Amino acid sequence: MEAKYRFSIDRGGTFTDVFGETPDGRVVVLKLLSEDPLNYPDAPREAIRRILTSELGPESVEEDGLIDSKYIEWIRMGTTVATNALLERKGERCALVINQGFKDLLYIGNQSRPDLFDLSVSMPQVIYDKVVEVKERVCLVRNDCHMNLQCTVVTGSTGEKVHVWEDIDKDQLVKDLQYLLEEGINSLAVVLLHSYTYQEHEKQIGSLAKEMGFTHVSLSSDVMPMVKIVPRGYTACADAYLTPCIKRYVNGFCSGFKDPNDLKILFMQSDGGLTSMDSFIGSRAILSGPAGGVVGYGQTTSLFGKPVIGFDMGGTSTDVSRYDNNYEHVFETTVAGITIQAPQLDINTVAAGGGSRLFFRSGLFVVGPESAGANPGPACYGKGGPLTITDANLVLGRLIPEYFPSIFGPNEDQCLMLDRSLSLMAELTETINLFLLETDPHRKPLSTQEVAMGFIAVANESMSRPIRALTQGKGYNTSEHVLACFGGAGGQHACSIANSLGMKNVFIHKYAGILSAYGLALADVVHECIESCALVYDESNFNYIDQRIDVLVKEGVAHLISQGFPPESIQTTPFLHLRYDKTDCALMCTPAINQGGVACRHGDFLTTFTERYKTEFGFIIPSRPVVVDDIRVRAVAKGLSHSPKLLPLATEDPNPVTFKDCYFATKGYVNTPVYLLHNLTNGHKIKGPAIIIDKLSTILVETNCLAGITEFGDINMSIGRQEQSSIGSELDMIQLSIFSHRFMSIAEQMGRVLQRTSISTNIKERLDFSCALFGPDGGLVANAPHIPVHLGAMQETVQYQLCHHKQDLRQGTVLLSNHPTAGGSHLPDLNVVTPVFYPGEESPVFFVANRGHHADIGGISPGSMPPNSTHINEEGMAVKSFKLVENGIFQEEGVTELLMSPAQFPGCSGTRNLHDNLSDLRAQVAANQKGISLVKELIDCYGLKVVQSYMKHIQENAEIAVRDKLKEIAKKAQCSTGSTSLSAVEFMDDGSPVRVTININKDEGTAYFDFTGTGPQVPGNTNAPRAVTFAAILYSLRCIVGHDIPLNQGCLKPITVHIPDGTILSPDDTAAVIGGNVLTSQRLCDVILKAFSACAGSQGCMNNTTFGDDTFGYYETVAGGAGAGPGWNGRSGVHTHMTNTRITDPEILERRYPVILKQFSLNPGTGGKGQYFGGDGVIRETMFRKPLTVCVLSERRVYHPYGLHGGEDGSKGKNTLIKSDGGHIDLGGKKEIDVKQWDVLRLETPGGGGYGCHGDESPPTKKPRVVDKVFHPLGSVSEYKQIQESA
Repeated sequence: MEAKYRFSIDRGGTFTDVFGETPDGRVVVLKLLSEDPLNYPDAPREAIRRILTSELGPESVEEDGLIDSKYIEWIRMGTTVATNALLERKGERCALVINQGFKDLLYIGNQSRPDLFDLSVSMPQVIYDKVVEVKERVCLVRNDCHMNLQCTVVTGSTGEKVHVWEDIDKDQLVKDLQYLLEEGINSLAVVLLHSYTYQEHEKQIGSLAKEMGFTHVSLSSDVMPMVKIVPRGYTACADAYLTPCIKRYVNGFCSGFKDPNDLKILFMQSDGGLTSMDSFIGSRAILSGPAGGVVGYGQTTSLFGKPVIGFDMGGTSTDVSRYDNNYEHVFETTVAGITIQAPQLDINTVAAGGGSRLFFRSGLFVVGPESAGANPGPACYGKGGPLTITDANLVLGRLIPEYFPSIFGPNEDQCLMLDRSLSLMAELTETINLFLLETDPHRKPLSTQEVAMGFIAVANESMSRPIRALTQGKGYNTSEHVLACFGGAGGQHACSIANSLGMKNVFIHKYAGILSAYGLALADVVHECIESCALVYDESNFNYIDQRIDVLVKEGVAHLISQGFPPESIQTTPFLHLRYDKTDCALMCTPAINQGGVACRHGDFLTTFTERYKTEFGFIIPSRPVVVDDIRVRAVAKGLSHSPKLLPLATEDPNPVTFKDCYFATKGYVNTPVYLLHNLTNGHKIKGPAIIIDKLSTILVETNCLAGITEFGDINMSIGRQEQSSIGSELDMIQLSIFSHRFMSIAEQMGRVLQRTSISTNIKERLDFSCALFGPDGGLVANAPHIPVHLGAMQETVQYQLCHHKQDLRQGTVLLSNHPTAGGSHLPDLNVVTPVFYPGEESPVFFVANRGHHADIGGISPGSMPPNSTHINEEGMAVKSFKLVENGIFQEEGVTELLMSPAQFPGCSGTRNLHDNLSDLRAQVAANQKGISLVKELIDCYGLKVVQSYMKHIQENAEIAVRDKLKEIAKKAQCSTGSTSLSAVEFMDDGSPVRVTININKDEGTAYFDFTGTGPQVPGNTNAPRAVTFAAILYSLRCIVGHDIPLNQGCLKPITVHIPDGTILSPDDTAAVIGGNVLTSQRLCDVILKAFSACAGSQGCMNNTTFGDDTFGYYETVAGGAGAGPGWNGRSGVHTHMTNTRITDPEILERRYPVILKQFSLNPGTGGKGQYFGGDGVIRETMFRKPLTVCVLSERRVYHPYGLHGGEDGSKGKNTLIKSDGGHIDLGGKKEIDVKQWDVLRLETPGGGGYGCHGDESPPTKKPRVVDKVFHPLGSVSEYKQIQESA
């Protein structure tokens, strides 16, 4: 067959990169703008046209402009078409068909908010235009169901038995679908409960819709048949929203070719495999662009024999991923507010790219997350853009303008503009030096270059943190990896980042600037087959599992054969998605070779699962059954791929083309040699400092690094120890920002160890814990994550222990505490505190601590969350101080005695889950031990005096940030009211007032929070420990500040708090407090934010609900409405302020517990009216399938959430029990009640208050917001953070 041209094309958001191969084996590389409508309609097609006409002349293009496809062997493409349509909400108009009672399910989602401190709760909108509720319902058969359902029972595809409770009302459905067609909607997503196992009803709706004329129908059971209706529903909607756009793009692209049917076009999917254009769908296309880069470095770094970290630094952000002879996949990730359930490469997006903006805030160097984007771009682009990382590199001489194309400036005909970068950097330097002068008149001012270098150092540290999380968080040693750098901006940062992480090698491919395109040339064609399962992995089910794998293998092979691949080129790999029973943490496992044990015919999946589980989490659970959630087969066709040519061996040393002054932190300006990559050949060695320039990227070889050119022309750098300028104990603003990251990284890594080694659902999967670092005085230094009710709260715990033990602290001692008077919040939160000793020091130099929520610690109710407790003893174990570890020995007997001690009180039990308590306490001890080792490493590196000095500097920096904001608030209050004294009062449902007066000193930036007038301690459990008040103050201040600040002791230093003894905010040590943590905490936020006039009242409640019996217990909190504010409507159906807990997916809820969820939707009109409306509350109806005990602990059932500045109040909530005989019982706000089968608990949660007078057209005065390019975090590290902040 005659050789033809091959094209691998990555169509990005800004640039389209092309890797072309000619028939004689030459390589042609091209980069052009993705959008240039004045010059061409489609960038990939234009690239092909340019290359063919350059190679073959004009005859390759027909007279009518069509490209002759006879010259093309294949085209492979990665594209951001789907991603951009999703981010910009420019997809196809579509509608959602879903069960009656669930029309708002995908709007509510998991009910958590993405940014804890954003009072406006900014979230992307849903992607469907209309919703059709269909009368249809199935539910799972349960052995413990007492309802005696009289309906058809069928077996689902997972083996689960299903009740067909209600068939489709087709007459009504036809009317509803016809209405959609009349509205111009032709694309449909069909999402029904339990369709992962029972698909028949979705298929019926799909057939009907196609008969009626819908052009595209996405059935959730086809798109991704995995359990969890919310992510499956999002995925089906994304498919309905994006696939028509993709098809239009593909058709448009093909229309530019003669004989388009003869073209062989393959598209990159999110999982790193290619597929035919007919099979390329929206839900599999989200990571189509960056996936090529992962394949590119994965296939070109095998020479190291080590695992590899991919580092793709672009303009807006940086993508980080990991490869260790296999691609690491995730099966659920969130993009622009839409959770996609599909196999995707685990690509983690970090908010630091070449276009990330530079800020100086209250003494802190800050990089991003705001970005300049491609337009206007960095200041040096000459289009009025802001100062960015790219400008900092240019100022330092690490980018050389004459080696860039002249595509900048207003007319896109100029070089990079160094003068613009220097001008803005000089302005920022002047601002920084003025700040330094105010804080220390004798301090030497910083130069422009020192400031630019400082921002580079801060950016490098911020990019290093997620790499640590991606490796150490999964049990891998970061330093044992190779850093594979690609993308246009990464070459300037690779050496420094590798050095910071202890890596010894950096690999930069010769096509690093277009590696995503090059990766397409190396990729395999892939077809994925997956189906849900619900069986235990044991011998009785092996035959079924093997049969289903055989079916999926046959399906995958047949699909690839239909694409023209011979059977001998196809390989298949089976996977089982396995998890321990009663856990949520599933791992996708390939089979190990069976060593003679009992296993499936396809291999030993259990061995793989247990080995991976132990690596990732540090232990296994031998007695626990392992459940198969999904069966998956990945069919791969190994096609022809690019083979690079060997370069001749170098015979002489390389010659630089020029020398340029380049700035380094320890040396200042160095006359640095500049090399062109195309002049270098196999065996050349270049010692740093040096600059290597390619057509598409610039690479900085740092001092003590050695760059070698490989036989294929790639760069393999050996990383030597970087010289560091000596760091003293005096304040250095640059080091301040870096130490801020390092301290926070210690707390984050402690959290990863705790999550890995714990066993309970609350800590391991809900991530309901916080880890923190404290100074020798017990003052908070860094806290991760930001669980609102934990903020600053552990500081009192540590200081109590420090005071209580004084000189009694020894190495090998670990302390346990949870009592409210000892700094605790509520009793289920157990605090573990460990002093950090350093050689040569007699007393602790730091403290590390963590707080984890234990599911049960005894008391009168399972779950230790009783709604009717009147004494702290009824709420479980209460400990002021106990040596959990003494002389390095875990005191199991003593702590067991404590955990069982509540049984001595009337009506109480000891802990109901001792095994999990002990396992999690050991995990908490291990997490602190990790923190100790990291603190010691930091001290070994910098010295104790320096580390402790920067601890104080960071606390002082937080203090400055809060003082600055208080001064600003005081000035506004003085102008609007004539006073700097703010006050407000709110009421608990029992009438207890929560009153605060805030007196702000506008000159000093201090505030006095006086809670005089707050109601007395109550006999119920809404009393709140002092720690809760401090957490609410810290949370509210952070919301008002409006940007990231270190949340530590310094934040509270300008704050004086007066809480009169004997109030609900300062109860005695016998008071019940469980409601104070989950209810009174919300009222505290309400009253503080009301005093500051920050926003109207939010739902002010967590709507705590528990149900269970002697065999199980279940706990959830339910969303409501958020308050409106100056410039925004309140979000509906979301958690606010002191909680952000995710809610269990309806399918998981019904699969695990004897309940049927009848309704979960918004309650229209419950948000207060105003110029800006409050968010609506929700209706949640739960039907019980057997006799159970139900507890409800809620507020805002008597008093409305307040409106502000003329806005109306939000609606109160209501709790109703609907009896099986039709009777209704008003449960009030707090109730424990026994229910029977068929009974229904109906929660109507409060709405948010309105802001401003309804009908007032003039918006209130507010500071205009700067509109930046939006950064959308992505990947498993981001998912971990989101889960932890929604604990």
